[in-house]
Amino acid sequence: GGFPSHLVDCEPSGLPAALHLSLVALEVGPGDEVITSPITWPSTANVIIHTGATPVFADLDPATLNIDPEAIEAAITERTKAIIPVHMAGFPCDLDRIHAVAQGHGLAVVEDAAHALGAEYKGEKIGAISEFTCFSFYPIKNITTIEGGALATNNAEWAETARLYSLHGISRDAWKRYQPGGSLHWELLAPGFKYNMSDVQASLGIHQLPRLDSFIATRRRHAERYREAFAALPEIETFFPEANGLLHAHHLFIIALSNGMLNIDRDGLMEALKAENIATGVHFRSLHIQPYYRETFGYRPEDFPRALDLSNRILSLPLYPTMTYQDVEDVIRAVTKLVRFYRSAKPSRVERCKKERVAQ
Repeated sequence: GGFPSHLVDCEPSGLPAALHLSLVALEVGPGDEVITSPITWPSTANVIIHTGATPVFADLDPATLNIDPEAIEAAITERTKAIIPVHMAGFPCDLDRIHAVAQGHGLAVVEDAAHALGAEYKGEKIGAISEFTCFSFYPIKNITTIEGGALATNNAEWAETARLYSLHGISRDAWKRYQPGGSLHWELLAPGFKYNMSDVQASLGIHQLPRLDSFIATRRRHAERYREAFAALPEIETFFPEANGLLHAHHLFIIALSNGMLNIDRDGLMEALKAENIATGVHFRSLHIQPYYRETFGYRPEDFPRALDLSNRILSLPLYPTMTYQDVEDVIRAVTKLVRFYRSAKPSRVERCKKERVAQ
C-alpha cells in the first residue's frame, strides 16, 4: 500500500488542525458524538469539542494501550458520527475490527497517527487505510517540520473541503490573481481557519522523509534492546508486541510498573531516574481524570478502569535516533538498579512507626 492521493498540510497547530479539518469535512457538529481513546494528548478530544460535538471515551486494550474495539461498540449511540482511534506510541490499532464496527454503524474513521508516521498495518502504510489519517510533525516526532502536521485522505471531495477550510475558506483560485490573466479578486467560500504550513517548514519535512526508514530502524534496535533487558525484571511490563503484518513506528518506548511489586510508585521512580540523569515522561494520564473532562462531562475515575490503572503505572523511557549504544545501556542500568533497590528495600523507620501507630 502506497501513500494516499490527497495530502493537506496543516500548520500552525499540526495534528489538532488535521483532526479538526477532518471532522469539519465530515460535517461533525453540535448534537454529534465522536468516540476516541482516553489515553492520548488532549488535542485528540479537544478538537471534537471545537466542532460543537461531544467526545465519548472508550477503554483500552491493556496489552497495547490502544482503544478496544469492543469498548467502541459499547459506546456507540444514535448520535455517534465518527471514531478517532489513536496509534499509541506508533503501534497500529486493530483497524480490521475498528472498521468492521464503523461500517456496521455507518461511521467514519479518523486515525490519530501522531505517533505512527512510517507504521504499517498488514502491508498498507498508516495513512492509506481510513477515511482520514492525521499526522504530527512536532519536534520530537519521527520527522519534524518544527511545528505542523498533515491529514491524508483518498476522497477528493473531502480533501477539497479540508484545503478550503485550511486557508481562511478562500477559493483555490485566489493565488491565480498573481498570474497572467488571473482574476483580480478572490472569493470567500466558507468561514475557514489559518491552518496552512509554510514552504520553509515543508522543506524541512520533505528532506527528512528519505531518512524516515533509517530513523525507525534505529528506534527499533533500541526498543528491542530495552525489551530484552527488561524481560528479566517481572516488576516491569512492556507493550506493543511485534506481530505479523504490523510495522511499529517506535515513536515511544513505554513501560508500566507491575502492581504491588515495588516499594515505590511511578512518580517516585521517575524522580529517582532523574537523579540518575535519566529523563522520562508519561504518555499519558487518562483524559477522563483530567479536571476539565471530569467536571464538564461528569466522568468518574472508575468509568474506564483500564485507562485509570495504566495512568498510574506507565512511563516512557528515552528513545530517539541519535541515542548511542551507551545511552541505551545507561538507561537500562539505571532502571535495573532502581528496580532491584526498591524490590528489596524495607520500609523506612518513619513508615514502620506509622504502621505501628495505626495497628495500636
